[in-house]
Amino acid sequence: MPATNIVILNFFKRATRKITSAAKNVFGFAGNIFRATSHDLESIEAALYRADFGRDTTQRILVAIKQSCKSDKELYCKKISEIAKQVLRTELEGAEGTFVATGVPEVICLVGVNGVGKTTTAAKLAHAFQKNGNEVLLGACDTFRAAANEQINIWAQRTGIDIVSSQHGADAAAVAYDALSATMARKKKILLLDTAGRMHTKSQLLDELAKLRRIILKKIPESQLHAWLIVDANNGSNSIAQAKAFNETFNLDGIIITKLDGTSRGGALAGIYQELKLPIFYVGVGEQLDDLLPFSITNYTDALFSDG
Repeated sequence: MPATNIVILNFFKRATRKITSAAKNVFGFAGNIFRATSHDLESIEAALYRADFGRDTTQRILVAIKQSCKSDKELYCKKISEIAKQVLRTELEGAEGTFVATGVPEVICLVGVNGVGKTTTAAKLAHAFQKNGNEVLLGACDTFRAAANEQINIWAQRTGIDIVSSQHGADAAAVAYDALSATMARKKKILLLDTAGRMHTKSQLLDELAKLRRIILKKIPESQLHAWLIVDANNGSNSIAQAKAFNETFNLDGIIITKLDGTSRGGALAGIYQELKLPIFYVGVGEQLDDLLPFSITNYTDALFSDG
């Protein structure tokens, strides 16, 4: 087998292993039921709700299982798992986000509430893009959190990525403007903007994001500006309300799910996608730089209902 194919194969094995490891922690309850020798629909329903699949997805899975039971009275759990996988894959059809840098520069603005992991995700994204041959610049637009500038500078040093820093209390839109100017002058392909965490219920803070957007669009076409919402998997379906508020302000076009390795509510992925129809580009499954993986419907559903 060619060396390139081996590298790709090892990547996908690692991706599945990472998500499967998370699934054992997150969805072990559902997985144990699905591996049982009988099908207790009430227990399966409780497990799916516990994992925050939401009413619609849970009911669709249960209806599909009931329909199959009519023709197969001895339906075993492996069959049930396959039914659940298929329903979930249908729910997530079109959810895999694919990003290709075509314009120069492409600007990706990372937004979200406090504590979802925007700064760490910015560093991981920059690392991933750079590994793929894309020259990247980081813009430190989180001017509210005192330690944010120091944190992102440490990440920039570790990854060897250029950064435009900021001072605590500086105008975030002005920092974004400077970062974009530097990106264009240095002919970088991608600018990643790490913005401050802000509650989706605070209209004044969301207005500041709107200002940042206006400043950027004075220098580049709208087609080159991307807004990705960072969602903590622990927030589950509560993230839907967050996404709606940010979408009204910043016109979101993608999602990244973080902390999937340590949650009991990762099933909300399906509900979030069904509600918003925003592609999921990456999932975070650990603290290391390489623990940000492209979202794969197959890997995700296989891991949720894995026997491994």
